Amino acid sequence: MIREWFKSGSPWIWLNAAAVSTSLILVFGLLAMIAVRGLGHFWPAAVVELAYQEQNGQQQTIIGEISDTEAMSAQRARDAGYQFSDAGDTLLQYLIKTGNRDLTGMDFRWVLAKNILQQDYPREIMVVERREWGNFYGYLAAVKEQGKVVASGPQAWPEAQQRLERVLRIVEQIEDLEKKQIGAINYDLEKLRLKKKRLQLEEQWNSDTEQQLAMEKKAYEKQYAELQTELVDLYSQINRDSLLAKAAGGRELEIPLTKVVRIYQPNAMTLLDKIAHYLGKGWEFLSTDPREANTEGGVFPAIFGTVMMVLIMSVIVTPFGVIAAVYLREYAKQGFVTRLIRIAVNNLAGVPSIVYGVFGLGFFVYILGGNIDHLFFPEALPSPTFGTPGLLWASITLALLTLPVVIVSTEEGLSRIPKSIREGSLALGATKLETLWRTVLPMASPAMMTGLILAVARAAGEVAPLMLVGVVKLAPTLPVDGNFPFLHLDRKFMHLGFHIYDVGFQSPNVEAARPLVYATSLLLVAVIIGLNLAAISIRNRLREKYRSLEN
Repeated sequence: MIREWFKSGSPWIWLNAAAVSTSLILVFGLLAMIAVRGLGHFWPAAVVELAYQEQNGQQQTIIGEISDTEAMSAQRARDAGYQFSDAGDTLLQYLIKTGNRDLTGMDFRWVLAKNILQQDYPREIMVVERREWGNFYGYLAAVKEQGKVVASGPQAWPEAQQRLERVLRIVEQIEDLEKKQIGAINYDLEKLRLKKKRLQLEEQWNSDTEQQLAMEKKAYEKQYAELQTELVDLYSQINRDSLLAKAAGGRELEIPLTKVVRIYQPNAMTLLDKIAHYLGKGWEFLSTDPREANTEGGVFPAIFGTVMMVLIMSVIVTPFGVIAAVYLREYAKQGFVTRLIRIAVNNLAGVPSIVYGVFGLGFFVYILGGNIDHLFFPEALPSPTFGTPGLLWASITLALLTLPVVIVSTEEGLSRIPKSIREGSLALGATKLETLWRTVLPMASPAMMTGLILAVARAAGEVAPLMLVGVVKLAPTLPVDGNFPFLHLDRKFMHLGFHIYDVGFQSPNVEAARPLVYATSLLLVAVIIGLNLAAISIRNRLREKYRSLEN
């Protein structure tokens, strides 16, 4: 009976179903853990004030967020030097995010639950998100203008909020002036300098060109001086206000509002206030630049760089992969050489990605990019233009990495098209090229999109080759801006995968960066899923369009 059951194949069906189910459970469990830990980072946690007794008997006040809880075994507690009786098996301890790194030198510490004398959640405790030194936890004592107190007591909080809104508006104006307007003038001035050097190299530099460039430079310098005057005025307005804050233990600290991103009192917030705060923090994460060594702020440059690189890679890999597959299936003579090429293509799919990165650095960057600089950008030398890692070389390297996937998928799609369709087209007087272009390739387009989907899924998550051919920890400018030619393929860029690696393993403050690692990981998965869903949607439409022809 059992032998017949095995011969029927039912056990293997159930075993396969169990394996698939286990894999799905593990995948969704992992995504759920990442989502909970990542999305929970933006929720305003309650801030606790502890009366704590140290091991030496001294008492102190600790203010901060409870980030983690850990049960320490008796033996481990004794090894760590804690006084621990044999009455229990474990010692409970809390990880408190105390912030105030500029005062204490660290913003996390462990405390023992048994040494906590009192635990309160005062409504007046405030959290100050700063551009430097991380969060500040404490009480608002006063608001100052030009060093003089203008509000204290109950009036200090609304006054601080009002002045912070004003400062943030000025900060936006300053960023617009520095990054866009003044940045555009600096870009144009650099182009003038390179134009002058090119004319000198081509021996076309004379009094007329010198006068013309001098006039252009003078006009740019006039605009620059006007913007610089406006910038100085804005800085004079923004530097007048500050907060006088009181930390745990009564120590006071003056915080300039120019260094503040947000202030709030989490213990006094209603549910609606917390939801609004959560949405604001989430939008900040998606739309702003990182700060504090990438452990705070947003990841918009990394999102933009990831999507831009994948799109450029897709534009490059698709035509080359389709052309190679069409040649192998429709034109090449099927024999030993063709089989050898197919074996080589399949083997390329298994080459480690770092090898592609080394090849891209050596061939694309140093050889190809260096020669492009000598031929087309001699005026910029010795500073490289394309002879350095950048967006173009990263996209081409990943296109080369994913090329075998597109070739194999497209070739399989071509092989599934009935021979009768080709013969019918030829019988009606169409040439072989017309048959391919108007009949065969449209019917094989779903298979092409399948190859592109697989290519996008792999390329979007690659990190190792990008570290050699273009990705950086923090890019000063985006590859796309308002300066001609608008798309700057020579610029370095940020990437979500590398951002996760940098924040998770290279950050000087691992505990503070850990929630951001989960949030960025979830975002990377969402970006990959979004790109794949867009490609799948296109593939399904093409499949429905040409299904009648296949039948």
